[in-house]
Amino acid sequence: MSSSIATSPLLLCLRRLKTSSLVSVDKRITVTGLNRRGKRNVTPRCSASPSPAPMEAEGWKEWLNKLPDKTEPMYLHSLPCIEAWLRSLGFYQSREDRSAWIIENPNWHARLYLDITDIYIRYLKSGPGNLEKDVERKFNYALSREDIENAILGGP
Repeated sequence: MSSSIATSPLLLCLRRLKTSSLVSVDKRITVTGLNRRGKRNVTPRCSASPSPAPMEAEGWKEWLNKLPDKTEPMYLHSLPCIEAWLRSLGFYQSREDRSAWIIENPNWHARLYLDITDIYIRYLKSGPGNLEKDVERKFNYALSREDIENAILGGP
């Protein structure tokens, strides 16, 4: 990917917003100078607040009905289905990092990250339990939802 595409202001703005959210863009534009041909570069600006996420309130529960069988690999699950599944397990999404999900179990606390190739979970020593340091595990999307769920909820 070229650096100009990867660092475009619109793309950076979209990355900050939740991927399953509807993205609103202001009609106003920002003039950023002249390009090589002497024409003005204009960049749309992101609105101050993203549109409400479709997974908010009770809307996420309908995605639970669309989950593939629990023995199917995770790569067959859509992102809204994965998010609904995580919510059903007791996770909630971090406001600072939209790819991070947090769970506070009575015996341990953890942060789960949805990466491109793997699902990472980090059990935090700052939570309950007697961990000497954070424990991190990763799971490939080729594993079944059932296997990942059992491993995650099994704790550190």
